[in-house]
Amino acid sequence: MTVHTFREGTPDGGLPIVLVHGFPLDHRMWLAAATSFPAKRAVLAVDLPGTPGHDRSLPEPSLDASADYVADALAQAGVTRAVVVGMSMGGYVALALVERHPTLVAALGLVDTKSTADTPEALANRLRIADEAEATGSVAPVRPMATSLVGVSTRAFRPVLSDEIAVWIEDQPPAGVAWSQRAMAARPDRTEVLRAFTGPVTVLVGDEDALTPLAAAEHMVAAATSAASTRLVVVPHAGHMAAFEQPDVVAMAVAELAARADDAS
Repeated sequence: MTVHTFREGTPDGGLPIVLVHGFPLDHRMWLAAATSFPAKRAVLAVDLPGTPGHDRSLPEPSLDASADYVADALAQAGVTRAVVVGMSMGGYVALALVERHPTLVAALGLVDTKSTADTPEALANRLRIADEAEATGSVAPVRPMATSLVGVSTRAFRPVLSDEIAVWIEDQPPAGVAWSQRAMAARPDRTEVLRAFTGPVTVLVGDEDALTPLAAAEHMVAAATSAASTRLVVVPHAGHMAAFEQPDVVAMAVAELAARADDAS
């Protein structure tokens, strides 16, 4: 299954929330946050290409292809306009959706992500990991991410969260790991796409996020000059997995974003 329904909405529940996961994960990373969203609002999650839940063959590696796939999967589920919330790779896909399917995105939640392209060093590292995943036929190159994705507070006081992330990583197909890394390596800078977006925006970042730190979040907030309204939420005691480490804080911020989207629509 590609589109997962965490909660059915009611007719008066407002715009649905669509959650797009990070790498190397799938929709399960949102389970904890999804239980905290307002009861009347529909909450959905999409499994991107390369994950176990993806139901089609893989195209050429491209986040544009991921965005097109999300738009098509949502259309088949009857969703034509939504509050789109993406974490890390999911944030890259959300920005691609804004560019390629602008009528779908009523509001934009960007969680522990960035609008810029990879540095040459980061790009080379992605391609190295992709090659290793294919050569070994395993997720070994990304296993350390079970620890590096979370913040120092989580590593010190709640290591069980890393154990759960490790299970999700082990479930990912090595070919999907390689595909996603190559797709992310090929993505362009979409800061100008964000600058032109006119719907409400919320940017969230864990205060211990070492992968896409506060500076990356502030860059996106500064770029979102055309947005109807923009919020920056710094999530305490959280790393790159703020949506999993502090799900109640993230859910509250996304619920507030969705309420602003309802008001603007």
